[in-house]
Amino acid sequence: MDKLKSVDTTWSDVEAEITKLDKGQLVSLVGDLYRFSKENRAFLDARFAVVAAPLDPYKRVIAECMYPDVYKSKPVRISKAKKAISDYSKAAGDSLGEAELMTFFVEQGNAFTIEFGDIDEEFYDALNLMYRRAIERILGLPEDQRDEFKKRLKVIVTSSAQMGWGYHDAICDDYYSAFPEDE
Repeated sequence: MDKLKSVDTTWSDVEAEITKLDKGQLVSLVGDLYRFSKENRAFLDARFAVVAAPLDPYKRVIAECMYPDVYKSKPVRISKAKKAISDYSKAAGDSLGEAELMTFFVEQGNAFTIEFGDIDEEFYDALNLMYRRAIERILGLPEDQRDEFKKRLKVIVTSSAQMGWGYHDAICDDYYSAFPEDE
């Protein structure tokens, strides 16, 4: 670098330096980033679809956050679970995978409540919002990819019948608005 800035850098500053690299240097840089963190590895694996199950690292995070091991004093971490979905979306831009992760998020939160009892309003608000987002993503998929998701969404509705904070009522409204033929 010719001149070092005395203030925070921006992407433009970094991009200008990256454009000076040849192909070998660029590949080496990406390799270093890949080895640097699990998050980078998951991102690149998803971006380039080089693993058989690119959703697995993201599902693992969601499961740990939405259905934590309470016997080891692990807390529910909604924002980290949402971030996993966002990270996958940025990496792959794959609507089917996003629908899977969103549905899985709600399934995990639902299962956690069934096992451990009523949580709180913030928790159910997060599940309601993600349920709606999952429906929107699913409705954007080709018809032949919707059926399995629809079944899973219906299981969530059915299994949430005794849950509080208006959660069950909200997801029922969302489900039957999206799939009125099931009423």
